[in-house]
Amino acid sequence: MRLLLVIAAAEWRCWQRSRLAVGAAALLAALLLATTALTTLRMQAERDERLHHQGQAEAAFLGQPDRHPHRMVHYGHYVFRTPAPLALLDPGLDAVTGQSLFLEGHRQNTAMFAGSAASAELGALSRLSPAWVMQLFAPLLLVLLGHGVLVREREAGTLAPLLAQGLTGRQLLAGKALAMVAMVLLMLVPLALAAALAVAQGESPLAALALLGLYGLYLVVWAALALLASVLWRRRAAALAALASLWIALVLVLPALAVSATAAGVPQPGKIETDLAMLTEVRRLGDGHNANDPAFAQLRAELMAQHGVQRVEDLPVNLRGVVAEHSERKLTETLNAWAQRQQAGEQRQAERLARHGWLTPTLALAEASRAVAGTDLRHHHRFLREAEALRYDFVQDLNRVHAQQLAWADDIRRSSDAAAERRTRVAAANWQLLEHFRFEPDAAAARLTAAVWPGTMLIAWMMALAAALAWAGGRLKP
Repeated sequence: MRLLLVIAAAEWRCWQRSRLAVGAAALLAALLLATTALTTLRMQAERDERLHHQGQAEAAFLGQPDRHPHRMVHYGHYVFRTPAPLALLDPGLDAVTGQSLFLEGHRQNTAMFAGSAASAELGALSRLSPAWVMQLFAPLLLVLLGHGVLVREREAGTLAPLLAQGLTGRQLLAGKALAMVAMVLLMLVPLALAAALAVAQGESPLAALALLGLYGLYLVVWAALALLASVLWRRRAAALAALASLWIALVLVLPALAVSATAAGVPQPGKIETDLAMLTEVRRLGDGHNANDPAFAQLRAELMAQHGVQRVEDLPVNLRGVVAEHSERKLTETLNAWAQRQQAGEQRQAERLARHGWLTPTLALAEASRAVAGTDLRHHHRFLREAEALRYDFVQDLNRVHAQQLAWADDIRRSSDAAAERRTRVAAANWQLLEHFRFEPDAAAARLTAAVWPGTMLIAWMMALAAALAWAGGRLKP
């Protein structure tokens, strides 16, 4: 072990003497620290802002005066998806999936996008995050430092004397690898600070450590690629050119091709086409505002037979409220079926894209990182489902208030009779049926389970490269 430490220390001294290596390391460190600080401040501000807006929306709904319950159905309610604590490291899909929903009766709205203040202030830098820097730019530093660790010995004529003194090729490579691993650990320090802040905000330490481990594994893969190139090529220029080409292929080209191949292989119907087909199906359900709609004739007949009356006015419940509740249930079943098909298609696309992690470790890391951070597509879909469950519950509760507390005679005359209109206003205490909404990421165990498959891809990359390095080290001769 002492011999390996000596080799690693010598490599670090060589890097310290190189102005290019020191400058590149300083530049990456500055970029990583800056993006970590900016992303931390931005995500904290967005979390605080969304929690504030959520509280305001709930206070506005609960603070409404006495009024007709169906007006509250259309008054609606806003819900917001607050960023997960580990979004400080990897905001994931937060910027592109929408973070707020307006909930109202008779429809399921799409998630709306956040404000563009960050983009306006930072321009293209608004997309940068610690995750992006580590995925895209950190490998370049490892390429710069690692491409010459062994080929430099060969060019300087020191490789043969080292091996002639009894040092094996595998020992030499192990010492160089130790130096690269030490650099990887140093590069993880800013991420560790942000992860500690996320833990202070309530994140699971297990999830934070797992995220750091994933990025460490990814950087070790790139360190191994650099070492392997340094063994296989006999000139530093050739090794650097090969690694630069590999970086372009693995980080830029293959992920883009994977996205295109996924879109072509798992096509999704367009929004206009989907909306037209959905609206055609919804129209057959009838208009829940019209109790005389033929679609509800059977419901009306069954209700009157159940209570043994001949006239709607004699029913112990308000037919309008009953129709509204029935219509909302049928409509929601239909809309949920369409939403489930849409989400299933999106999930199939995400799973197909994740399979390309066997071809490039960048995609494997990105998938695992979003899963552990709680900023992936699965969490967005859960936000939509939980918001829809809240919407349906408060709408149906209001429909039941409409059916049970309002007289039919007053309800049909309220537009033309001021006294009837006053009697159809129910007490504001009925608005307390709204449940508070706070979206939280899955438990750490569930997120780690979701990251197992892409994490396995990274481990496979590392094991394959370790085997290649062991083979290459055995081929080094005096």
